[in-house]
Amino acid sequence: MADDSPVIKEIFIDARPEDIFPYLTESGKYLQWMGLSAQLDARPGGVFEVDPNGRDVIAGEFLEVVPPHRVVFTWGWKEPGHPVPAGSTRVEIELTPQDGGTLLRLTHRGLSGQIREKHEDGWTHYLARMRALLSGGEPGPDPYADPAHRHG
Repeated sequence: MADDSPVIKEIFIDARPEDIFPYLTESGKYLQWMGLSAQLDARPGGVFEVDPNGRDVIAGEFLEVVPPHRVVFTWGWKEPGHPVPAGSTRVEIELTPQDGGTLLRLTHRGLSGQIREKHEDGWTHYLARMRALLSGGEPGPDPYADPAHRHG
């Protein structure tokens, strides 16, 4: 039986929720940790679209935007016939102040099997890049941005 439980990732970031939130909702800041291009309209019903590698496009819409603590959007791939169609899954990100920084909790619902595993690996990769960036470091070139790297 395939595992269809949500992907849940928690990381601690040495920054305030107010400083992290724009990196989830503003195209220019989002691209510093994930993607080559992005169109983000962070309001309920607004567009969520990210091109991570010059070939695949993630598409969905924002469902909830509660600065600086919570953002929820749908997620899937624009590619025709992809097993995770555009907007077919849901990503919830919560930012909770903790110990002078922030606990970021990401929950991605609606994935199963091998697709779930690929997204779990992807979120681990990208959240590490976000933590490096927001903790004052430099995430460096993204190996996942290579068009030869196959997403989800």
